[in-house]
Amino acid sequence: MAQAVVPGTSQNAAPAEPRKEPEINKIFRAVVKLEGSDLHMKVGQPPMVRVKGLIRRLEAPPLTQEDMERLFLPILKEHHRKVFFETGGVDFAHVLGDDEHRFRVNMFRQRGKWGLVARRVNNVIPPFEKLGLLIPEQEKIRKPGEPATIEKLCMFDQGLIILAGVTGSGKSTTIAAMLEYINSREAVHILTLEDPIEYLFQDKKGIVNQREIYVDVCDWHTALKHAVRQDPDVILVGELRDRESFESAVHAAETGHLVFGTIHASSAASTISRILDLFPPDMHGAIRQALAFNLKAVICQKLLPSIKPGKSRVPLLEIMIVNQVIRELIIKAEDKKIADAIRIGYPEGMIDFNEHLRQLVEAGEISRETALEVSPNPDALKMALKGIKVAQPGIL
Repeated sequence: MAQAVVPGTSQNAAPAEPRKEPEINKIFRAVVKLEGSDLHMKVGQPPMVRVKGLIRRLEAPPLTQEDMERLFLPILKEHHRKVFFETGGVDFAHVLGDDEHRFRVNMFRQRGKWGLVARRVNNVIPPFEKLGLLIPEQEKIRKPGEPATIEKLCMFDQGLIILAGVTGSGKSTTIAAMLEYINSREAVHILTLEDPIEYLFQDKKGIVNQREIYVDVCDWHTALKHAVRQDPDVILVGELRDRESFESAVHAAETGHLVFGTIHASSAASTISRILDLFPPDMHGAIRQALAFNLKAVICQKLLPSIKPGKSRVPLLEIMIVNQVIRELIIKAEDKKIADAIRIGYPEGMIDFNEHLRQLVEAGEISRETALEVSPNPDALKMALKGIKVAQPGIL
């Protein structure tokens, strides 16, 4: 029988050549080989990789603007090119192989030339204990089967949970671990809105839908508008970057959803003021009311160099859980008292930076010098490391 021929092809046609891998992937693979966390590229310097918190230059010639264009343009989708050339910067995800290794990339212009910083994102979402998100002294007294503080924060039925910190502080990884914890234990629908998608989730006890802005949906406004119509139980709204995203997050929390978001803030108290800055002063009273009754917790995070062998960095946490005391402080605009309320709330699972620093030093995770350098109150920390407790002032 004659062999069937696909229309438009020839029996003698040569097999299609395998798709050529982008040249820049060689540099991304070097990051993976070195177990680096970030790739930095700029004109006039060789590619640089952050390894164990320190930036190392690769043995390569300095990059030219022509090199940057040759390396970057093939990996930019049409939309990303448009955004980059119109605004001077763009975020996107870059994948090696079949989702073998993922990078969160920011391309930008500086001094008229092109630059790039890419954060390596692990495909495997580590559990809380591997990420160092369990508080040392709380772990010593935790009973078998009793959830840790970070696990308890995943058990709210509704409300807003905010992860605060600077870029590169591990917020996305912590949220991914929290969503994975929910996904593994509850038969719920988790919806993530991301720009770009970082961690890839597999359906477990729950189902997870991940929408990438500008790829799966045209813009943030449309994604947020549609989110509450897609029957989610848990929503990740990404960064609370403007008034619209915050209002959408609060609306979703008010209508019975558990909502996760991130914000650039240095402490739990400054998270409140950072949100208020998104709105005109005449709206601050209403926003404080919305926060008081919908905000469930703020986790503020930093990454510190570890002194433990085989561990590069360890998270430093401040955890604020919105109880009645903190709710009253938010409503009354007494944000300066929030730090004291967090210290008093330690039995409820709250912790401030200084207390966590003390525990990390005594657990042998970080050096005393590092702790004092990053402490918001070094004198109080010195006393705490000596076992001297400072009396707490009244809050309300």
